[in-house]
Amino acid sequence: MALSVPKAPGMAQMLKDGARMYSGLEEAVYRNISACKEFAQTMRSAYGPNGMNKMIINHIEKQFVTSDAGTIMRELDVEHPAAKLIVMASQMQDAEVGDGTNFVVVFAGALLESAEELLRLGITTSEIADGYEKALNKSLEILPKLVCHKVEDYRDVNKVKEVLRTAIMSKQYGQEDFLNDLVSKACVSILPDEGTFNVDNIRICKILGSGLAKSEVVRGMVFKRFVEGDVTHAEKAKVVIFSCPVDIIQTETKGTVLIKSADELMNFSSGEESLLEAQIKAIADTGVKVVVSGGKVGDMALHYLNKYGLMAVRLNSKFDLRRLSRSVNATVLPRITTPSQEELGYCDKVCIEELGDTAIVAFRNEGKDSRIATIVIRGATDNFMDDIERAVDDGVNNFKCLTRDGRYLPGAGAVEIELATQLAAYADTLPGLEQYAVRKFANALEVFPKALAENTGANATDIVNQLYLAHNSEKGKNIGYDIEAETATTIDVTEAKIYDLYQAKFWGLKYAVGVAATILKVDQIIMAKRAGGPKPRQAAGSDDES
Repeated sequence: MALSVPKAPGMAQMLKDGARMYSGLEEAVYRNISACKEFAQTMRSAYGPNGMNKMIINHIEKQFVTSDAGTIMRELDVEHPAAKLIVMASQMQDAEVGDGTNFVVVFAGALLESAEELLRLGITTSEIADGYEKALNKSLEILPKLVCHKVEDYRDVNKVKEVLRTAIMSKQYGQEDFLNDLVSKACVSILPDEGTFNVDNIRICKILGSGLAKSEVVRGMVFKRFVEGDVTHAEKAKVVIFSCPVDIIQTETKGTVLIKSADELMNFSSGEESLLEAQIKAIADTGVKVVVSGGKVGDMALHYLNKYGLMAVRLNSKFDLRRLSRSVNATVLPRITTPSQEELGYCDKVCIEELGDTAIVAFRNEGKDSRIATIVIRGATDNFMDDIERAVDDGVNNFKCLTRDGRYLPGAGAVEIELATQLAAYADTLPGLEQYAVRKFANALEVFPKALAENTGANATDIVNQLYLAHNSEKGKNIGYDIEAETATTIDVTEAKIYDLYQAKFWGLKYAVGVAATILKVDQIIMAKRAGGPKPRQAAGSDDES
């Protein structure tokens, strides 16, 4: 009989073989902080308009070249539990605002780095976390006083352009004016009179070839497909949308037909054909010019569609069908029936166009009631167009937040230095040990102008000193770092129109402090033994974002 070896007393007794446990400051807290610091350092070099690109090859060997923090984190597949918390905070920021993901990661990393210095001085984690919470509350109190610009009328394209420029500039420095024009026009053109702006109503269609300057906004929808039949053009068209194939209907139950002569065989075939013709004729008689199908269009059906001069378009994605129905204001029909006038959609122009060597079907609605706009992006490589898409995405998300809250803060590191100046003064009024944490919180805010300066190639310390000097006076609260100057100088951001979204900063500060406090309060890490076998398969994503 095998001798059973007793386990070491303590925690190890309770857990299965292979489980790991780390506890205490050295093993748990410092280990978590160093992982988060490394992660934040990686993202910090991608911050701002001059941020460096990262080249990432993900688990299915797809290559990404981007400086967009959201994409980098999504494809990195972070394993460390503490760093994962930061990724989650960043994803929450993405869901809430759609921009400022890098802000959360960089700031959380800076807070944890400062906390490490305080821990080595002997201050406890709970005191640091409390100090950070106090500093956060004070910051959120100060933020509304720093608002330097407000957009009242977000249907005015020129006013929208002013504020969206900075968000697009941080992703595509140099192309911002052209992209800003596209995004502003697209967003304002589909703004509903009542109700909220839906981000999903701005579609992006990427077509290889030509250059970015050939990109355009189409009011309506664009699909990279060709039509099924001979008709390639329809104007002022009524549109019917079917989610089923347009073909001879198969019976639901199997049946056997006994045919005894050639005449019966002929009659059987012609009966099917005449039924299909009658269906398509009935559709044509309602005034329909365009038939959109969610499945294949049979050869016989195609013959009759051509005979009655109907344009046939096939869309494989059910999501595209839904969007098109919203765009043309039609009802998606589940089977081939004669549509009523209420179920039909309307489109000003449906036509085939060729961009480069790609054929597209465009559903254009020039009227005021266009509910969906498509930005057609042109570019030389897929990677380039993907990066442009991310910049457009940021611009559209900024517009969504702008429709909710039109307040803007000074950008270019101005708001962070102003907060740091006021928080440092606030720390002096606190009696307890929290004052050290509040002071470190103020120092952590310096990371943003430093990152902007370092990524531009300027001396970060010199820039921060210049900014503090400017912010000590009452009139200097809108002074930020000028990334376009030859030498390291500051600029009044209200004149340069560099604005940051109030919502992005508000939620970014909240999430960053929340995740830093959570990580600091962890004193034990217990990891169960990994289950054997392959990793569980992830649920297959929908083709919604493909």
